[in-house]
Amino acid sequence: MSVHTKQTLAVSARFFMFLVALVVLGKAGAAEPACETLTVSGNPEYPPLLWEDPRNPEHLTGAATALLAEILEPLGVKLEVQSLGSWARVQRLARVGELDMIAGAFITSERIRYMDYLLPPFTRVPASVWVPKDQVFEYRHWPDLQGKQGVTLINNSFGQGFDRYAEKHLQIVGVRTIEQSFAMALAGRVDYVLYERLQGQVKLQRLGLAEKFIALDVPVSNEGLFFTFSKSSKCNTFELRERIADRLYILTNSGRLDELVSEYTARYMFLRP
Repeated sequence: MSVHTKQTLAVSARFFMFLVALVVLGKAGAAEPACETLTVSGNPEYPPLLWEDPRNPEHLTGAATALLAEILEPLGVKLEVQSLGSWARVQRLARVGELDMIAGAFITSERIRYMDYLLPPFTRVPASVWVPKDQVFEYRHWPDLQGKQGVTLINNSFGQGFDRYAEKHLQIVGVRTIEQSFAMALAGRVDYVLYERLQGQVKLQRLGLAEKFIALDVPVSNEGLFFTFSKSSKCNTFELRERIADRLYILTNSGRLDELVSEYTARYMFLRP
């Protein structure tokens, strides 16, 4: 056998081993499970964006998860929306990685430690000071709330700026449900309720209390609301985040959320008590 032939065979053998290695690596990569199902939850006190489905109490429904379903469908990812209890508990589960995603959260310095935010925000949410109509007071800016007792949901945020100001200067108690907050205000136990404007309008109308409360003109904040991945989620990959963000950008710019908000507001209002 000539030297040239031996060299050719050696090169061929090395090439063959290279191909075998590629096949083995490819199989190993294929064995790595893709994100087939995304487990999602959020604030169950957030109609028309999110609330507990009365027909299936273990799940949440609303415009936010309907939008997310339209984002995920062409990506081949199944959406599982679970009702996991209070808003505070949902955040705890995201922190420890027992939940893949939250469908609607404001940015705070604490939350960015354990969640990745998907850009852009899917909507902006003005938050209001709600008061009984016979207890209206002048509100122009945050200092006007000093000396008054407020109430909102446990672990609720109204933006980093307001949260920091409230921690230092305001008296705000946290409760489990927004119904409890409005009941406390009607009973005179608190002076005001902090709650998002759209959600308050829908919730009060549903409760038959729309004529008893008013939202003061100036919002306390107007924050972007985001889909967020738990940093501990196995589904939280750069590739999936980018694909979701692309679809999110297209749908938000098309006005799709506005259509879904109208649809789900009607659904919420016609629920049986």
